[in-house]
Amino acid sequence: MTRSQIVKNFNELYPDAKCELNYSSPYQLLVAVILSAQCTDKRVNIVTSELFKEYDTPQKMITLSNSDLEQKIHSCGFYHNKAQNILSMSKELVNKFDGQVPDDFEVLCTLAGVGRKTANVMLSEAFKKPGFAVDTHVLRVSNRLGLAHSLDPNKVELELKKFFKKKDWSRLHFQMVLFGRYKCKAKNPSCSGCPFQSICSYYKTLAKVKS
Repeated sequence: MTRSQIVKNFNELYPDAKCELNYSSPYQLLVAVILSAQCTDKRVNIVTSELFKEYDTPQKMITLSNSDLEQKIHSCGFYHNKAQNILSMSKELVNKFDGQVPDDFEVLCTLAGVGRKTANVMLSEAFKKPGFAVDTHVLRVSNRLGLAHSLDPNKVELELKKFFKKKDWSRLHFQMVLFGRYKCKAKNPSCSGCPFQSICSYYKTLAKVKS
């Protein structure tokens, strides 16, 4: 299957793929992405709908104590580290960037709690710049389809960026996330009718077991 066929299939599966986190500013998105680690977008949206009523800017966020923020985000899991990172990141934005989230990849990666995945999400979603974030869904899908050959998200990111055209990066990221979240799941994926059966290692293994 050629690159163009793969892109075409994803476009047909998810023509309107987009981020499922709710936000109204780059800062809110950044907080939401940090909270989304090992947590569902649905849960994050529930938490942030309350959190952002009062603490929707870095200036307001840093008025919270660590324990207060932990209590507010507790249900997202890993709340100790997430609270610490959100407060540290917020202080950095206030002290170094006049409260604004930078739109530069390398600069984003210097912020507390921000790695390559989060920086890529920020570029593509908040600033409409090319980015290819690799989360657990993209990691699984890209390896199953033979688009990448590593369990290291950073290496997979570079493989995907090399294989696909830059103009397709951001859209493909969201399409692969949805595909992995709802169809190509880690356990019991829905292989019936999948357009990628011919290149999927999981499906080929499943076919051999059944034969």
